[in-house]
Amino acid sequence: MGTRPAIYTSTYIINHKIKEHVRNGKVNDARKLFDQYSHWTNTVSWNSLISGYVKAHRATEAAHLFDEMPQRDIVSWNTMLTGFRDSRNPWNAYRYFLQMIRQRNTPNELTLAVLFSAFLGTEFDILIPQLHCLVICFGLNLNVYLGSALMRGYIGLGDLDGFARVFDEILLKDVAPWNVLILGYMEFGMTNAARGAFDSMPSKNAYSWSILINGYMKNKQFDEAKTMFESQRDKDVVSWTTMVRGCVQSKKFSDALDFFYLMMKSGVRPNHFTFSSALDACAGCSSLVLGNQVHACILKFGIPLDVVLSTSLVDMYGKCGDIHAAFCVFRSMSIKNLVSWNSIIGGCARHGLAEMALVEFEEMLKSGVTPDEITFVNVLSACVHGGLVKEGEKLFYSMGAEYGMEAEMEHYACMVDLYGRAGELEKAEKLIKGMPFEPDVIVWGALLGACGLHSCAELGETAAYRIFELEQDHPAVYSMLSKIRQENGIYGGVISLEKIMQNWRARKQKAGSWI
Repeated sequence: MGTRPAIYTSTYIINHKIKEHVRNGKVNDARKLFDQYSHWTNTVSWNSLISGYVKAHRATEAAHLFDEMPQRDIVSWNTMLTGFRDSRNPWNAYRYFLQMIRQRNTPNELTLAVLFSAFLGTEFDILIPQLHCLVICFGLNLNVYLGSALMRGYIGLGDLDGFARVFDEILLKDVAPWNVLILGYMEFGMTNAARGAFDSMPSKNAYSWSILINGYMKNKQFDEAKTMFESQRDKDVVSWTTMVRGCVQSKKFSDALDFFYLMMKSGVRPNHFTFSSALDACAGCSSLVLGNQVHACILKFGIPLDVVLSTSLVDMYGKCGDIHAAFCVFRSMSIKNLVSWNSIIGGCARHGLAEMALVEFEEMLKSGVTPDEITFVNVLSACVHGGLVKEGEKLFYSMGAEYGMEAEMEHYACMVDLYGRAGELEKAEKLIKGMPFEPDVIVWGALLGACGLHSCAELGETAAYRIFELEQDHPAVYSMLSKIRQENGIYGGVISLEKIMQNWRARKQKAGSWI
């Protein structure tokens, strides 16, 4: 047996070193080695470096390298498509896949599975049935990985028949497609079918329990979720977190904190998702004391404060009344995302710090973060509390002019409230008449409140009538309309209004205090 030529040995060594650098996250070192010994590289070298760029979320550099490749194999294409999927760029995934087919490269099971995931929840998800046809045309094996991805695609399309048919076509099923089956039934609101699938599973894992419990929560079947959770023998951090998170999503904040406490007593170590959910529960019930305790536990456990957990802390402190602590956490964050900025701007609005909210909004724009609909609700609410009419108008009209957003009901409600509090009732009325959709109770309620503030009887009667049409027993109408009529000396109207409200069995609004 002859010795291997030196060039093959050198190529093997270079490939091994490039892979090692990529595995250790040292992509730049891998690139230096790749460029230095380019005469010894082959397709494996190129694929390894592209994979390194993809794992480092540097899709642009990966694409540039891919486009320069002298020869590509199926691994090259799959790696590139995976990068576009991970960077949430379905358009490039679609474009490169077309290029792949046109160059007569045959996709494999991984190729189609990646595409299903890349297109899910985007405008390209209409292509999922066509990709399913390609699976059949190319004679690909509908294995658990490809089958599960295709099932998720049909769930996203709301196609119950297609989703169930794919499950039946998977020949060798492990726990993964069974879990997707439970998930799908829950998404379609078929809780009994989901429970039946769960009971029929040959084997279950912690994720199976979590899907079922979370599904019950989403379908507002809290007792069933609790029963399933209590019947689970070996509860891990995923199970506990699912229960805490589910309670928060169901607005059962006290229950969420109870489960968090039981988890701590059980000895299961919480992760940053658990702590984030617990902080959301504290924010939901405005419990600053418990929020401080959860924050102390995070520090005690040595949980790293990533952007998600830090944002939960900012949101909790802002909603629980300690805006100073919210700013302390926010200022310490090295990385801030859109949700982080929304949380601090919303906190400023909630505490009446209108000028500060506008400052943070400008800082957000300077940092390169693009606002969304929630951002504008928060900053417009701040303008309402601060009486900043001109600033609010500028922001409201910039939504469409600068950011291409269509104002939603909440934005109109904020503007009506802003005009109303400033006494500009004609502008408020004109804005309502120009809305592209029918105003809801909140919009009319904002106008009615403004009429009550400025004792405007005629417009107040109109707003009240509109609210009666939408919700006859709305609690605010009685007290506000009575106030307007009394201040305008229409005492007969007050008596007749009281009789109407008694006939409709309307309830009076109860007083409440944030403190």
